[in-house]
Amino acid sequence: MLVAIGVFVLGLTLLLLSAKFFSNSAEKLGKALKLPEIVVGIFIVGIGTSLPELISGTLSVYKGASEILPGNIVGANISNLLLITGIAVAVNRKNIVLKSRYLYIDLHFLLGSFMFFGIIAYDGIITFSESFIGFLIFIVYSIYLVKGEHPLGTSKESHSGKIPIKEFLILAASSGGIYFGAEFTISGIEDIATLLNVPKSIIALTALSIGTTLPELAVNINFIRENKAEMAIGNILGSSVFNTLFIAPFASLIGPIHVPESIINFPLPVMAATGVLFYLLAQDKRISIWEGLMLVCLYLLFLIKIVV
Repeated sequence: MLVAIGVFVLGLTLLLLSAKFFSNSAEKLGKALKLPEIVVGIFIVGIGTSLPELISGTLSVYKGASEILPGNIVGANISNLLLITGIAVAVNRKNIVLKSRYLYIDLHFLLGSFMFFGIIAYDGIITFSESFIGFLIFIVYSIYLVKGEHPLGTSKESHSGKIPIKEFLILAASSGGIYFGAEFTISGIEDIATLLNVPKSIIALTALSIGTTLPELAVNINFIRENKAEMAIGNILGSSVFNTLFIAPFASLIGPIHVPESIINFPLPVMAATGVLFYLLAQDKRISIWEGLMLVCLYLLFLIKIVV
């Protein structure tokens, strides 16, 4: 058991650290190439924090353990909206004020992405022929981010056009680290699930999903320290939309994804309810510290219900 847990922790640590180096280097390269701030801020940083979910999920399908992927997606989304948001508000120590575009665009895409995932997952199997619609929705969302007004697109910071070779080397090395980290993580999950006689999807729903949302937590704490608390919520929304719309269609290119009843019967409805709750909390364009603490308590209740 200790060996299996050690492999899981080692793999997850390597995965998270490699993803951090990858996204940091990609961000510096994007700025050096003078890419628009919105592209650097949303696509590189946002997608970079979701690399652990993407790579571990895709590798699980390749290795014939596809039930890990929906558990990780659902668990990561619930963790993002309840745990990470709650911690972000607590660290901010004051209300996070939201602008109207979060109400009318980003939150709508969040609910739409959850509806999409519910539709393709309800019958217990996800195939590319149905999930490719997620790609289309994500393209629409991406066009909105690039063309529409967004808080991350307002920066006027300028950067040198010099391309740092060092960042290319870090990018290549971290890519290898992401792959091997995901390989160890999935192997650890399979061993732990076998030893404890619990479904792999439950391990993915709890331990793996909490671990893979740590990059979002780190990025959001950094945003708050820079007095950009609203951008922390934007990162949470963008990460959740990416997790839901992109990862399943991408992984289903390898093969069909099995969604066990243990995910459909309880966690999937909880994810949908979490999205609706988050939407309702944002109607007054702010998230108070008291609401943040409530979100953390709800996440603890969810974990207790899953584990007990």
